[in-house]
Amino acid sequence: MTHLRIAERLGQDAFLAQTLHRDYRHVPSALPRAELEALVSFDAVNDIVARHRLEPPRLRLARDGDTLPPHWYATAVTTRRSTVWQRVHPAELHQRLAEGASLVIDQVDHLHEPIGDLAAELESWLRAPVQINLYASWTAMEGFGTHWDDHDVVVVQVEGAKRWRLFGPTRHMPLHRDVADPEPPPDDPVAELVMRPGDLLYLPRGWWHAVTADQDTHSLHLTCGITPPHTGARLLNWLADELLASDTFRADLPLHLDEAAQAQFLALLGKQLATVLGDPLLLHRYAAAQDAADMGRLRPSLPYVTTVSADPHVRVRLTTGRARVTAVTVNGDDLVRITGAGQEVDAASAAAPLLHRLLETGWHKLGELADTADVPLADAAALVAELVAAQMATVRAAGDA
Repeated sequence: MTHLRIAERLGQDAFLAQTLHRDYRHVPSALPRAELEALVSFDAVNDIVARHRLEPPRLRLARDGDTLPPHWYATAVTTRRSTVWQRVHPAELHQRLAEGASLVIDQVDHLHEPIGDLAAELESWLRAPVQINLYASWTAMEGFGTHWDDHDVVVVQVEGAKRWRLFGPTRHMPLHRDVADPEPPPDDPVAELVMRPGDLLYLPRGWWHAVTADQDTHSLHLTCGITPPHTGARLLNWLADELLASDTFRADLPLHLDEAAQAQFLALLGKQLATVLGDPLLLHRYAAAQDAADMGRLRPSLPYVTTVSADPHVRVRLTTGRARVTAVTVNGDDLVRITGAGQEVDAASAAAPLLHRLLETGWHKLGELADTADVPLADAAALVAELVAAQMATVRAAGDA
């Protein structure tokens, strides 16, 4: 896997400080052709459609703002076990696409490993969950009309070209569950650009946009959705569980007492909540908890169901891009801890270089991991087996493609 270095190409720390959640950013020719070809191609799309039972809306066609009924391009098939799935008919699929429909495959990061690597790379940088959808179009007809998304997106143009008209937001930071809808967009866009192969585009949530393949060529692009966003509301939801440690927050509300008693109770709640919100490490603790709970893209490690072979050519990778490695002291012993996928694993501090190497996206040979930490191969295999048991890592046997 060639690391796409998306952070570097979007602007690294300057992007986080000046652009993220604030403004759009277009980076032409950010990714070279070789990296795009390694990421995804129409051949890969053909294989995904042919080899997976992608039930709507996982696979869908959209045209002029409407989702086409599946029977226009697929046939419902009932198996001997009475399950029903949609068999895509290529000829009818081609016809619908030629007539102006756009092809959409949701969560393609779970179906195609190089795109999963892209998602993990973004997750490691942005410390947020990422879902990648694939879009392909052949005509100038818009698939979705002018619309806004309830999450930030990073768009990667893979093949062909597509025109993006950006209208900006009409409601600050709108959400999927919100108390009001954004006002309609203005008539004139604030920016208009054509995405070509290798271009990157970042859009904050709430930005109205219209997209069309009007450049006399087909288009294939990926949209990396950063969802759900980290908001003050999410922080308070997380704090609701944290505050259960307090007798005051576990106490019943004084609904049947007089106003003075109720005011006194609310004042006490406010005082304790203010103390919690005043913790300078609160957001760090919140982010660490969210990263630790992220399940990533789980993958079994067959045939290694109980242990991992001490074979230097066995390959290992983490299943989540949001794992963290920290130094800890347990019962007076200096250890290193890795958290992720809802689990934590402690190891001797000598294993720190091995774990930090695993944080890098992609597959790593077991022998190279052992050499990185200067530990015996058998010890490296035992630690990896612990990570596999915790669902934080997955193993590929030596020689597997």
